[in-house]
Amino acid sequence: MDVKVLGPGCAKCAQAEKVVREAIAEAGVNAEIEKVTDVMKIAGYGVFGTPAVVIDGEVKSVGKIPSKADVIGWLQK
Repeated sequence: MDVKVLGPGCAKCAQAEKVVREAIAEAGVNAEIEKVTDVMKIAGYGVFGTPAVVIDGEVKSVGKIPSKADVIGWLQK
């Protein structure tokens, strides 16, 4: 599973990454996490608000810090 946290490095982006990492650990899934800070790469996903979470190429959340429960739900689908 490929998980990306998109954001330039703001506090909300760091918090979103923390939530995603905790959710992956709790769900016990095998996933690679990548932090994407390049604005052009972020725009390439059609995302213009950060933080954003992308799982296996599908944008799951934009412009907010997702809840851990939401992330776990996305990981288990």
